[in-house]
Formats: sequence, structure tokens, C-alpha cells
Amino acid sequence: MTTKPSTVSLANWPLSELNLFHGSLWEALLERQKLLAWFALVMLVCAIVASVVAIFDERLIRGANLWFKPIKFMISTAAFALTTAWFMGLLEPAQRQTPVMQSMVWVLIITASFEVIYITGAAALGGESHHNISTPFKAAMFGLMAVAAVALTATQAVLAWAIWRNAPVSPMPVAAQAVIIGLVLTWLLGTASGFLLGGKQPPAFTQGALPILGWHLSGGDGRPAHFLGLHAHQLLPLLGFVLQRYLPYALGSALLWMGSAAYVVAWWWVTRLALR
Repeated sequence: MTTKPSTVSLANWPLSELNLFHGSLWEALLERQKLLAWFALVMLVCAIVASVVAIFDERLIRGANLWFKPIKFMISTAAFALTTAWFMGLLEPAQRQTPVMQSMVWVLIITASFEVIYITGAAALGGESHHNISTPFKAAMFGLMAVAAVALTATQAVLAWAIWRNAPVSPMPVAAQAVIIGLVLTWLLGTASGFLLGGKQPPAFTQGALPILGWHLSGGDGRPAHFLGLHAHQLLPLLGFVLQRYLPYALGSALLWMGSAAYVVAWWWVTRLALR
């Protein structure tokens, strides 16, 4: 194993990163990426406020309370930002401050804010944000949301590249491989399923839909595939962390790649259901 100068603990990188901070989780997130941590907190507060509003506002859109979509986007955005902030901790402090990484952070914040603001505004006015091309303005905004979504998921590819390029050990540990694979799949699968979802409006919240989520697993609904795509950067690293902690390197690495392949197959299966 070769190493290069680093201030992080290399004994069990990146699992050792979990033990670098002896304070609270919030302090760790602020240390890793302060802007993203605060942005995620704002999104969570907005989700709480919107949930309270939803209790008193009983208007429906396609069978669901019109505030459900903004709430889900706020929570998803918070999770996306927190995940990105946490994995930025795998970079040296100086590496997090490069123009590329700072630009990546701002692209995430600006694009996610744009989507949440427009979705929330449309809901407050009693209208739909997605698949609404009833006026030139709304059609343009729908198109801009697609551009923003592509830029948002692309931030994960930038972070994956930075972690791979600056990894302090070689060969790369299983958990680090899992982080990079998860980030890349979030970019690829999240973008692909986003185009699918944008091109085909999912079914309304009717009988047979999953509670709260409103998804239909019987076919014609791209939201399950989009969920798997966007959350690969959370689910696959969890697998990688477990494999690195409890299994030898060769076996853990092999199981990680097998698990990643199975994940893509599962995504493809729900994508095919959506195409029905």
C-alpha cells in the first residue's frame, strides 16, 4: 500500500473518518462543509413549516395534498446536501476549498433552491410545477427545472472524481470504492430516471398507490426508479462501510461490485415497469 502526505488517519480510511470528530454530528457536518450543512437545515425547517401548512390546507392536486410534493422535495434536498457535505470530509480541508469544489457546492445550492422555490410557489398557488406547460412561462420553467436537475446530479460526479483523485491510500479501500460508485450511480441513474420522469407524468394518487409516497409499483410510474437513482450515494456507501469493517479486502471488494451490479439491475427493473 502506498500513501501520500495527509492529515487524515490512514489506519482504516475512510472508516476512520467516522471517529475523527468527538463532538456532535452537527459539528462534524459544519467542519466538513458548512454551507451545505446550513442549507440542509434550512430545507428541513421549510419541510416542517410546509407540513404544518398542509394540515390546514386541504387542497388536492391529482388526488394528493398539494403540499406533499414540496415537502418531499425539501426532505430529499436536505438528504442530498447532507450526504454531499459528509463525503466532502473524505477530502483534505485544503482540497475542499479549491475553486472546483466550491463551485460544486454553489451549483448544488442554487439548482436545488431553484427547484424547491418553484415547486413550492406553484403549490401555494394551487397549480402543478411538473408537466405543466399550460403557458409559455410554465413550459419554460419546466424546462429550466430539467436543466437544474441535470446540474444537481452532476455535482456528485465532480465529488466522486475529487475523492478518487485525492485518495490518500492505494489500493482504494472498499468503503471508499463504495462512496465513489454510489456518487457516480447517483449521477448516471438519477439523471436517466429524471429524464424518464420528466417525459412521462406518473399516475395520480389513487387507490393502489403506496401510502404517503403515492407511488404505483404496478407500472407506469418513474418515481421508484428515480428514488433508487438519487439515493445510490447513500445506500451503496452503507454497504461498503459494512463490508470493509467485517470482511477481508478481496472478498469485500468483490461483494461490493456484485452488490452494485445488483443495484443497477434493480433500478433497471423498476425503470422497465415505469416504461409500461
